[in-house]
Amino acid sequence: MDKFAVFGNPIAHSVSPRLHNLAIKELGLDAFYGRVLLEKGNDLKEKFLNLGLKGANITVPFKLDAYETSEILSESAKEIGSVNTLVYKNSKFYGYNTDALGFYRAICEFGEIKNALLLGAGGTTRAMSYILHKNGVKFDILNRSDKSDKNFKCENFYTHDDFKFTKYDLIVNSTSAGLKDDFLPAPFEILDAVFKEAKFAFDGIYGKITPFLKLAIDNGLLVKDGKEMLVYQAVLAFNLFYDNEFNENLILNAMSRAIRL
Repeated sequence: MDKFAVFGNPIAHSVSPRLHNLAIKELGLDAFYGRVLLEKGNDLKEKFLNLGLKGANITVPFKLDAYETSEILSESAKEIGSVNTLVYKNSKFYGYNTDALGFYRAICEFGEIKNALLLGAGGTTRAMSYILHKNGVKFDILNRSDKSDKNFKCENFYTHDDFKFTKYDLIVNSTSAGLKDDFLPAPFEILDAVFKEAKFAFDGIYGKITPFLKLAIDNGLLVKDGKEMLVYQAVLAFNLFYDNEFNENLILNAMSRAIRL
């Protein structure tokens, strides 16, 4: 039996096992996908090997640890500097990033997006900034602290104290604010101002109306949580586990039923 898992902290909320196990069942595979609560990022490799996994998805806050664990990186993972999918084959760890394309497929359904504001500067932001830049969407980053030296390819990198108002089509929360608490990812005054001029809001968190999404809805924006991004990146990850053996639509149909897209 092939074994897979998702690593994260927190992890009990993750629906990744539901997505992957339904795809496994419908494709008639001898495999199982579970959850692993990881306390320390430097334990990732040891836990993976001890569990005898063939592949894994990595969620917050361990995507940079997965990058460091990888011995062979895909082109996108190398440029992003973040890994959310690990595959173990030929006694080596292969690192991929499916967040980037999963995110882009989700936001494309909004319609035309010329510019965006990304909130946060972690591993997920790296993936989002990579795919936006690749597709010609201009964007700024707003973060609590200055990480502008990380080369996010943004137009401007702001901290909360030096933010200069600009009109954006899309506002994105790529932080964990709202996942386990009721915090906003940026000061209310900033968010309320940019929402009044924006069209769309996207939150990487899924399965709940976060304070970020509630404020966006109150301002009349079209909104999405991270559910579609989760499914799209999961489809890509699943196929990487199996060397791109399957038709993506077969996997997508199974996973979409699992989460009711």
